Amino acid sequence: MGFSSRMDCCGQFVKYSLFIANFVIFVGGAIVFCLTLWTLVDRSFVNELLGTNLFSGAVYVLLVTSVIICLVSFLGCVGAGKEVKCLLLTYFIIVALVFVTMLIGGVLGYVFRERVQQTMRQEMRSTMALYGSRREITQAWDLTQERLQCCGVDTWHDWTRYGPVPESCCQELFGGQRKECTIFPTVTNLYNQGCLYVTTNFIRDHAAVIGASSISVAILMIFGMIFSCLLFNMIE
Repeated sequence: MGFSSRMDCCGQFVKYSLFIANFVIFVGGAIVFCLTLWTLVDRSFVNELLGTNLFSGAVYVLLVTSVIICLVSFLGCVGAGKEVKCLLLTYFIIVALVFVTMLIGGVLGYVFRERVQQTMRQEMRSTMALYGSRREITQAWDLTQERLQCCGVDTWHDWTRYGPVPESCCQELFGGQRKECTIFPTVTNLYNQGCLYVTTNFIRDHAAVIGASSISVAILMIFGMIFSCLLFNMIE
């Protein structure tokens, strides 16, 4: 397989453009993979409080998608280098499907963002009643409040409905020691921000970073589809 003499120069340009675009897509996919993996490991303890795997589920989808992107970009590089029309056609179809999936996921995430936050508030409040009676819920709340330096859902007053304020709400001094806040909680001895606010900001910040990376990869995927179509038509 090859190009006609008339299309040789243009064909070589498209070929190497597709190769470079796929190399950049591969790097972008690897970056998204690392970001999503870090997000899962770094904040997996929050899932117990949300009462749903929506957050981790969305990150897992991005994780799998980033792996697919890396594999497909490799396929595109091989197809461009070897000038195999079958590989180029397969590459175009898979990239188009991944692109549409990413687009639909982004639109749905934007449309339902407010509803998700309300669901998070309700689920987090329901888990507070289980604090101290269910080990996984207790550990999740303690880890969340200690690591995110927050207390309760909207405020530390949320805990007064269910009993004393947990020790994990107390401000840490040094060496793991904490101020006493369980008996007389005040704004000077416990964390003042609600965990919903901190968690929402965390998800928003990480979503912005991952989203920006995904959008950049998606734009490159458009170029990949265009170059693959052009190269497919140029190969004799």
